[in-house]
Amino acid sequence: MRFRFSRTIKALSLCGLVVCTAAHAADWMQFRGSGSGVSKESGLPVKWSKTENVKWKVALPGRGLSCPVVADGRVFVTACDGPEQTRLHVLCFDAVTGKKLWQRSILATGNTVCHPKTSMAAPTPATDGKAVYALFATADLVAYDRDGNLLWYRSLVSDYPTVTNQVGMASSPMLAGDVLVLPMDNAGESFIAGLDLRSGRNRWKVERVRDINWVTPAIRTVGKRTEVIFPAQKELVAYDAATGNRVWGFDGEGKISTIPSAIVGEKNEVLVPAGDLISLQPGGEGETPQVLWKSNRLKTGGYSTPLYYDGHVYALNSVGVLVCGDAKSGKMLWDVRLKGPFSASPIAADGRIFAVNEKGVTQVVKLGEKPEIEATNDLNDDMQATPAIAGGCIFLRSDSTLYCIGK
Repeated sequence: MRFRFSRTIKALSLCGLVVCTAAHAADWMQFRGSGSGVSKESGLPVKWSKTENVKWKVALPGRGLSCPVVADGRVFVTACDGPEQTRLHVLCFDAVTGKKLWQRSILATGNTVCHPKTSMAAPTPATDGKAVYALFATADLVAYDRDGNLLWYRSLVSDYPTVTNQVGMASSPMLAGDVLVLPMDNAGESFIAGLDLRSGRNRWKVERVRDINWVTPAIRTVGKRTEVIFPAQKELVAYDAATGNRVWGFDGEGKISTIPSAIVGEKNEVLVPAGDLISLQPGGEGETPQVLWKSNRLKTGGYSTPLYYDGHVYALNSVGVLVCGDAKSGKMLWDVRLKGPFSASPIAADGRIFAVNEKGVTQVVKLGEKPEIEATNDLNDDMQATPAIAGGCIFLRSDSTLYCIGK
């Protein structure tokens, strides 16, 4: 393995302090917050435009599909630029003012060829408030402390030379206790690994089927055990986050989605996007989970990960139909057509769903027995990243700009 470590006293002292703490209520620390896409905040802005309720906006140095993450008053985001997207950037902004606090850049060591719709800054970084961990589609992985000091760096294509991004990798790393979970399904050497936060070294590594997969793992806590739930087309597997041991698996008959993520419900059930949306109740270690229900009406059929919110399941497909179902039975309750297409996943807070389409239009749906499209907010900017919610604000990122929407 090739590592590069910061030699500053400050960085070394911080290494001993970097642990994954419980998310603050106002923080959005990794992909879809905690992976659920749900925030407990209230009083969020409902209406905005280019001239209304934009608290601040800042230019980004290049493209990106990665979502902003927020912790302890700081917003972290990644971007890439250059003719072949070989310059990879991690940026930090003050969440209140939008002031850029620092920017750090590295050069790509892996292949940068990808589908034109995506970019090398596709995976979402993760933060525990003390450090930020950024994976790029080039298989470059870097960690900085909150002040931008380098903690460690890994070129994964140097460690595992057959790793390839094919049309573009997008799975995001996730924090699970004091482990950084690294999903690396690809056409080359595929694996999932648990990395030490302080050094970046592997604590454990499990080989996976060599196949392309863009799913970000879900994190599920059962008693004292934390599970990493990682679907692929042929099977969903739950791993012990501390050891990498297989806990349980589910054969989705080869129809499990390789783009939307699985989600964990309010009663610790697992919802799996597949040919249908499938609700599972896992049992004990080594046991096959019970299928609670399947619904063809609640499948996503696109890029967006579903939502489990206040006893209901919501699925948004690529053409813009938002469907609501009962989480206990899977029975469809209503649907409403929104203006698509969508790449970003919807998020929920304050009795509303916020859905951002690829043209930068956020549609706010007020929930209830009958849905109401409460606002249609147009920033006229290309957006594929899922929004973040923190500190009473909504953070949106486009290929060129980071926006803070706040009253």
